Amino acid sequence: MFELVLRAPQPLVEPVSDALMDELGALSVAVEDADAGSDAERALFGEPGMPAPAPGWDRSTLHALFEDEPAAARAAAWLLAQHGAQGLHVQALQHLPEQDWVRLTQSQFAPVAVTPGFWVVPSWHDVPAGADKVIRLDPGLAFGTGTHPTTHMCLRWIAAHADAVAGGRVLDYGCGSGILAIGAALHGAGETDAVDIDPAAVQSTRDNAAANGVTLHAALPDAASGAYALVLANILATPLKLLAPLLCSHVAPGGHLVLAGILVRQADELSAAYAPWLDLSVADSDDGWALMTAQRPAA
Repeated sequence: MFELVLRAPQPLVEPVSDALMDELGALSVAVEDADAGSDAERALFGEPGMPAPAPGWDRSTLHALFEDEPAAARAAAWLLAQHGAQGLHVQALQHLPEQDWVRLTQSQFAPVAVTPGFWVVPSWHDVPAGADKVIRLDPGLAFGTGTHPTTHMCLRWIAAHADAVAGGRVLDYGCGSGILAIGAALHGAGETDAVDIDPAAVQSTRDNAAANGVTLHAALPDAASGAYALVLANILATPLKLLAPLLCSHVAPGGHLVLAGILVRQADELSAAYAPWLDLSVADSDDGWALMTAQRPAA
């Protein structure tokens, strides 16, 4: 395996990346900030729900992988010969030692403790001693592996309110990997609906539920119906505001609404958006993210 490392100004990043993948036979292309680690380093993406501060870094480093050295060398020569390639520089053409990429990727994902007895554990790890409830979950296309503060807070709430979860209908709206629905099922939830606008997430939830031996119904959002003892939604603040009337309509008398994907600074906005239906407040926070909950008065 050979790596071609290029330095490119922002306007060239996309056309060069496309040429590497579509015309020059690159196996993969990775792009990173050429100023990373220096005082000039800057974030490319804004906060969730906010526009990106810029379309790209001023200077980027492109790492393109090729099967062999001649292919990498041909690609470098072709790119440098193109009209309009001013500012493109070859930084390196180097052999990469063979690695077990699967093992290397797996090493980045360790078991996550929600509580001392409740863990999220990738399939290639042993279950930690003392774990009595375990979600077996591997990283995949759908969001939700238990490592992000928003997911972690939702699971922590479920574990702390097991009595409220047990036996009741549960709705996981925007289920992603299905981790929250699976967590609720492991804590004794009754009928559980997990819905998402992405069919890939729906299938991921079904697969993960089967792998964990739990029963739930995963489908597109129209499948959510009636009242639920617990409604979970870990999305982002803007869609959560738009979904306020819908989500609140699904909360049964005495039922709970648990929302995540909200920055602490957005909590007041969410409280105001939900005020016509439920009294939403911050129940937990972690690394700048807030967990907001409400309970509908019992009939």
